[in-house]
Amino acid sequence: MKIAVLKESDPLETRVAATPETVKKFTGLGAHMAVEAGAGETAGFADADYVDAGAVVGPRAEILGDADTIFCVRGPEPAEIAGAKQGVRLIGALDPFGQKERVEAYAKAGIEALAMEWMPRITRAQSMDILSSQSNLAGYKAVLEAASEYGRAFPMMMTAAGTVSAAKCFVMGVGVAGLQAIATARRLGAQVSATDVRSATREQIQSLGAKPIFVESVEGIEGEGSGGYATEMSEEYQKAQAELVSGHIAKQDIVITTALIPGRPAPRLISDVQLATMKPGSVIVDLAVEQGGNVEGAVAGEVVVKHGVKIVGRRNMPGRLPADASALYSRNLLNFLSAFWDEEKKEPVLPEDDEIVMGVTLTRGGAVVNERLKG
Repeated sequence: MKIAVLKESDPLETRVAATPETVKKFTGLGAHMAVEAGAGETAGFADADYVDAGAVVGPRAEILGDADTIFCVRGPEPAEIAGAKQGVRLIGALDPFGQKERVEAYAKAGIEALAMEWMPRITRAQSMDILSSQSNLAGYKAVLEAASEYGRAFPMMMTAAGTVSAAKCFVMGVGVAGLQAIATARRLGAQVSATDVRSATREQIQSLGAKPIFVESVEGIEGEGSGGYATEMSEEYQKAQAELVSGHIAKQDIVITTALIPGRPAPRLISDVQLATMKPGSVIVDLAVEQGGNVEGAVAGEVVVKHGVKIVGRRNMPGRLPADASALYSRNLLNFLSAFWDEEKKEPVLPEDDEIVMGVTLTRGGAVVNERLKG
């Protein structure tokens, strides 16, 4: 079996889908690894590192020709992999909802497309979950971005010249990214509070030493959706939360927003009116900016100032830590295929009726087969 690793064509993408570490492990399983020249440069991995790990390095046309599987970070256009053979398996973060036309094009081209971001949230798939591994880094980096943009220190400092007050940091959305943001802000010395629509996160917030901020007056809210994601809130809850948040963010120096619902635009958490109540010099980092943003006025790829508040809308936050992000992402891919590896055939065998395989497979046999994309 031959696995081809692509160099990302998106100039904003710094990650790579395989590292020398995972190349060596795949080679140990019996796979033949081929890496596009320069694929790992932006993540700090030289072509020579891949060669030393057992891979062949060359131009895209050469590595694609007889590849059975293609690794990528972001899904390429079908024309970019036109040299691949019929039935090749494409594995990466393919953005199925955002790129439905491209997924249909994969099907027409005879490509078997597997979207790693649709990995089921089940116990045996935890080590394969790219959303968790990348969100963890995004939450960490979001706090560092906020600290960089904030014009003051995070921790309380007692000096001979006087005392510097600790920054107040509010995290909105307590998934993987939110929890890491809480932990990082705490390590930097900030006073941290957090909120989420899922009541189960209260204990998680407290366990990290932060203050939970929850709507108490509205009962019967179903905040927990499938796969551990939050669901959309009722109008009554949205109104109560808006009132609570308005009073709280006016006192904050840093706000990190992380709320996303798969397949839908990011929910609006902070309005322009609420933004205007914040202190000049405050900073908001919107981790959902590429899906429309949690903050009114956030712009993807830019830092904008509204009402004296900086709104940081960095694209591809995990990609701002390319070496670690690539290492974790590539291990997710390794864990996925190795779980189905047939030692005799020296290749993975993916049962079509397996829960994990069904969850990630978008196209097969010239058709779109995933139920989430039908209808």
